[in-house]
Amino acid sequence: MINIILCGGRGTRLWPISRTLLPKQFVKLFDDKSLFQLTVERNTGVCNSQFIVSNTEQYFLATGQLEELNKTNNKYLLEPVGRNTAPAVALACLMLDHDEVVLVSPSDHLINNHIEYLKVLGKAEKEAKKGSLVTFGIVPDFAETGFGYIEISDNFEKNRVFDVQAFHEKPTVEIATEYLEKRSYYWNSGMYCFKVGVFLGELKKYSPKIYEASVSALKGLSDSNMIRIKDQDMSNIPEDSIDCAVMEKSSKVKVIHSDIGWSDVGIFETLFDALPKDKNGNNLNEKHIALDSYNNLVYGSDRYIATIDIENCIIVDTGDALLVSKQGSSQKVKKIVKELGKSTDLHNIHLTAHRPWGTFTILEDSNKYKIKRIVVNPGNRLSLQKHYHRNEHWVVVSGTATVTVGDETRFVRPNESTYIKMGELHRLSNEGKIPVVMIEVQVGEYMKEDDIVRVDDDFNR
Repeated sequence: MINIILCGGRGTRLWPISRTLLPKQFVKLFDDKSLFQLTVERNTGVCNSQFIVSNTEQYFLATGQLEELNKTNNKYLLEPVGRNTAPAVALACLMLDHDEVVLVSPSDHLINNHIEYLKVLGKAEKEAKKGSLVTFGIVPDFAETGFGYIEISDNFEKNRVFDVQAFHEKPTVEIATEYLEKRSYYWNSGMYCFKVGVFLGELKKYSPKIYEASVSALKGLSDSNMIRIKDQDMSNIPEDSIDCAVMEKSSKVKVIHSDIGWSDVGIFETLFDALPKDKNGNNLNEKHIALDSYNNLVYGSDRYIATIDIENCIIVDTGDALLVSKQGSSQKVKKIVKELGKSTDLHNIHLTAHRPWGTFTILEDSNKYKIKRIVVNPGNRLSLQKHYHRNEHWVVVSGTATVTVGDETRFVRPNESTYIKMGELHRLSNEGKIPVVMIEVQVGEYMKEDDIVRVDDDFNR
């Protein structure tokens, strides 16, 4: 079985922890592991390979985190623009054998009951081999209004695998309460299991435009470990979810009763529930000093956070942004992100940004200059590039850098520097065994990341 992992989400409701260039699925929130890594680990026992569907930026995050897990049997499909889950799954399936069974899983879910989870996966695989499109119905434990629901056809249990009566969109509180009382409704987990050929056949039958456009988008592309869809070809595929495109229309859908300790970690309240707590109900945080404070989510590791006489609050400090909210209001965070997008880049990038070659951290940012700490990993190099609106000063503080400026290439060692005038081609390489750490000072009228003209790049950006 192959695990198709969907990584396209931005997790805006978890801002400022989650941002476009480092969304929640790649943030290491649980014992120094990300939700993406936990997804790979729990499915490794039943899946023999991973097929990652992501955009270009997330591709580099995924490859790095898979390397940390020593996972090498990986395949990638890169989407230039998101078109929802139906095209993502369709494109991946079109690259696989029709008889292959796949497990489609989001990359940002948390599952705590691993023993039951493996039992459920075993049932799902058996049903998929029979020709069913299997979805995983989560046993609801409260009247949630933020999830879709699956209604089963009857209450007769046969190995806890049911026919589907209907899919229901996110309900009101009153309707969600009715669903909870009837016990014939499940939360829709967004996880699926099926044979590739069965899914593609149903997609062609019920959403032929998505099927045909997906086939067209893959024409001329080689079947390699990294498949990059062209911008226009991706934009030509109709946007739709896998539920609307196939599951709600097909007669082959089955739902499996899944009491697996599932959470989508979509808002701060669910994140808080998933984290370990101290005796006062606050999440464990060495930098949190609590005085008569109870049941608070306090996130931040760079500086101490002290709370006095507060309870049921959310406090998130990421160095460049501070969020303070009462619990129960985090659904409104999306509105904050929308407002930030009008005037800042805080919705998009953290102080520390991850790149395929390493990281950079913004130390200071003003109208006329910007200071960064740049870390280049061994065996990596920056693109050969130039800038039209800024000059750069590089000072190496650790490691030995091989620096090219114009026609000159030289070694730059700790406490040595180089100067790059605007318009000059330049590149930094780390040919050594330890990371190169340098301080970059940018001076100019415009210093955003889009003032980079790449002439040559190892990562095809």
